[in-house]
Amino acid sequence: MSAIHESPEPKKEHLDDDLIDDDLAIKPTQTAQTAHHDVVFGEITEDGPNYRNVGFLGTVILMMKSQIGLGILSIPTAFNALGMVPGVIVLVGIAAITTWSGYIIGRFKLNHREVYGIDDAATLMFGRIGRWILSVVFCLYYIFVSASGILGISIGLNSVSTHGLCTAIFAVIAAILGLATASIRTLGRVTWLAWIGLPSVIISVMVVTIAVSLQDRPSAAPRTDGPWTSDFKIVGNPSFVEGITAVSNLIFAFSGTPGFFSIVSEMRNPRQFTPALLMCQATVTSVYLIVACIIYYYCGSYVSSPALGSAGGLVKQISYGLALPGLVVSTTIVTHIPAKYIFVHILRGSRHLNTNTFTHWACWLGCTFGITVIAYIIASTIPAFDALVSLIGALLGTILCLQPYGCMWLYDHWSTGRGHSKSWLPMVCLSIFMVVFGSFVTVAGTYGTVVGIMETSGNSAPFTCADNSNST
Repeated sequence: MSAIHESPEPKKEHLDDDLIDDDLAIKPTQTAQTAHHDVVFGEITEDGPNYRNVGFLGTVILMMKSQIGLGILSIPTAFNALGMVPGVIVLVGIAAITTWSGYIIGRFKLNHREVYGIDDAATLMFGRIGRWILSVVFCLYYIFVSASGILGISIGLNSVSTHGLCTAIFAVIAAILGLATASIRTLGRVTWLAWIGLPSVIISVMVVTIAVSLQDRPSAAPRTDGPWTSDFKIVGNPSFVEGITAVSNLIFAFSGTPGFFSIVSEMRNPRQFTPALLMCQATVTSVYLIVACIIYYYCGSYVSSPALGSAGGLVKQISYGLALPGLVVSTTIVTHIPAKYIFVHILRGSRHLNTNTFTHWACWLGCTFGITVIAYIIASTIPAFDALVSLIGALLGTILCLQPYGCMWLYDHWSTGRGHSKSWLPMVCLSIFMVVFGSFVTVAGTYGTVVGIMETSGNSAPFTCADNSNST
């Protein structure tokens, strides 16, 4: 295991992360001859994009938008499988675990400034094999999440228009919207979209939350004489497949974690990452708990998936109308991150990475277009929202949210902390737990999700024109 080494003091003309004022953008000097240097992006000049221009609040918003998006729409369904109390316990537990994972990302970046993505960390820990494995998992994960974003937008468009067009056409429209906005080159500029998208999703789910508490019964509940009583469960009795699928859904709700590497790499001051992370996770967890508990309490087993359809009718159209900008921004971020990841690794070390050349633009637009096309195909092939979300959370989300961060802590602290810190042994145990627990959920969750997809495969067809906004 490697010891922690502080980065050497940078030269005067280079970027000093310790001294930089977060209120000021990293701006190049008046001439192109002098440039700011970044270990990952190289020389940052006015001839190209400024990749290091995300401030503290921008970081909080980007992380919250990475988390609060499609995942929140499946949490009430997970509560229906687990029950109210176990659902809350599992949700808070996953929130705590992923917060620790995010903290490790920030510390690892400070200790190893050359790290841009999780594959760079894997190279340090496991060599080329580890780099190859996590590179593939990272790209697949975000492509699948982008697919769920396209699927979510198509559901929203169906809801708002009362199935005004073939669903396959709505999926194409969703893909085009995602491609157009994801092609913005820097996260600093994507931040402005996140400021629109985050309130959009929160307001929409709050509208549904209030609506279900005021309505006589959820839209999917049977229309019977007399008052309707919710059949919510304090403690559920799920089968293994149902239980592990619900856990996978909750992991997906916090699976923005691997994208934090890209965000911290574009921060003006990476040392402010941990406070931004804590603010993000506290807010996200609070919103998840409020929304999930209220919607599940009033809807019980008749909660819809995605949850925005639970109130039905006019409320459903209003909520999806409000949510559409947020769904588009979610798709933007989860398409931008893997495209930027591939783009940086193709052009890293060349002048084309940070200069507006033909090669720069062709490579960047080729990356965003390629990610979008593959995501569109996946979204059209697995058109069931819950099934797609569960598969992402189980097969790919756990690998990127749990196991690597235990390994990262061990890599940095195994030899340096032993015998010198009282917290060393508990942290070793926690790191090993992350690896073991993550591996179990990956295998068991994938099995449960695949079984669930096989059982419901007859309910939806790929590339269908049928309305996909009425699932429950």
